[in-house]
Amino acid sequence: MLFNSLQFLVFFMVVTLWFFRLRTQRGRVWLLLLASCYFYLSFVPIYIAILGVTIVVDYFAGWQIEKSQGRARKAWLVMSLVFNIGFLAFFKYFNFFTDNINLLLAATGSESQLAFLKIALPIGLSFHTFQAMSYTIEVYRGRHPAERSFPVYALYVMFYPQLVAGPIERPQNVLPQLKEYREYDYSNVREGIARMLWGFFKKVVIADRLAIGVDYAFGHSSELSSAALFTGAVLYSFQIYCDFSGYSDIGIGAARVMNIKLMENFNQPYISKSITEFWSRWHISLSTWFRDYVYIPLGGNQVGEVKRKRNVFVVFLLSGLWHGANWTFVIWGGLHGLLTTILPGSKSPIKSRIKSWCSGIALFVVVTFFWIFFRAENVGHAVAYIAGIFRFGSGGEHIGLNNLELGFSLLLIAALMLREYFYPSHVIRRGRFGWYVALMVALCYWFGVFNENQFIYFQF
Repeated sequence: MLFNSLQFLVFFMVVTLWFFRLRTQRGRVWLLLLASCYFYLSFVPIYIAILGVTIVVDYFAGWQIEKSQGRARKAWLVMSLVFNIGFLAFFKYFNFFTDNINLLLAATGSESQLAFLKIALPIGLSFHTFQAMSYTIEVYRGRHPAERSFPVYALYVMFYPQLVAGPIERPQNVLPQLKEYREYDYSNVREGIARMLWGFFKKVVIADRLAIGVDYAFGHSSELSSAALFTGAVLYSFQIYCDFSGYSDIGIGAARVMNIKLMENFNQPYISKSITEFWSRWHISLSTWFRDYVYIPLGGNQVGEVKRKRNVFVVFLLSGLWHGANWTFVIWGGLHGLLTTILPGSKSPIKSRIKSWCSGIALFVVVTFFWIFFRAENVGHAVAYIAGIFRFGSGGEHIGLNNLELGFSLLLIAALMLREYFYPSHVIRRGRFGWYVALMVALCYWFGVFNENQFIYFQF
């Protein structure tokens, strides 16, 4: 069930109205749990069994970790982590590693080949695996008690607004909210709906419109001029931002309507002046997850400079691999890691406005080139695309959008940046709320691309 579908709108309204009719928190938890199961079943029903098994294992592992001592305590944590990572590795990386092993065997002259498995990646597996792991780790560290209520814990993992593509939450933030009964709050409803509408706008009006040009540019890269290829890359930078942050806005807004506050996942990343600032603003829930559970345990910045840079680079390589079973993602993560270790960011703010703008533009261009690896089908495709940008030869200028459509797309991007820079808050005053809803609905209806394009991060 895609957020940008009529089915979801009906689902959201029915669940939310029923939610506020229930007068006990236990009833609300069961409602949201059943609704989340239905939401997930609407994709590929069989994969809910995998999610159910991991929920049961981690629920009991949390209990055992809390009541155990010494090596037994650590053993239960390791068991839980191995179980979760094992599921993720099997479904997401088995065929990837098999393919690379077969290439090595062929390079050595061996005729032996490993067999591939006909398996599909369960939707959102990377996200809810990391969320489940954060629970057992926090219980092990003594930062959060093991959850006694199975329905509450299951809902923590399966909560439909952020089940498929995050934010990747921590138990300290979500579990207490799931257990607290809260009366209807119109201010939360107003803010939540405003946030959802902004997310819909970013997805159906901007991201899905830009996707037309992006798909054409990457699908016909050998035929296009350098200017057209660079334009396609820039459009992809904004497509992936509007697509992913739009999903987060819809999810965060849907939760806020029900008085549940999820963590922020984006904070105007394209106004960053350094690569470290960019990663403090982009996919914040994943960045902080790797910081807390990988970077700091490796020693963080409490070790020598060489080891600190090693830790940073390892984190970015793992982050790239987390995104997908393809060397393009590993290279994308490695490039960000390399740039972060070389340019760790200025320790003092850039005082000159001109220098600040130049730094921001330069960073955006570099990040845009890195995104080419993220979007390309394989490494060869990415290298050829980048080479085409620097070819400076003749080629087609058409990227699937005529001049009017391209101009309108650039106008939407400018409006997006101005709106998020000057009005980052989603709080709409009571007297203006009705007008805001009418305006956003009209804009989505008139200018939206309603082909129910899947969100980019659903593949992860």
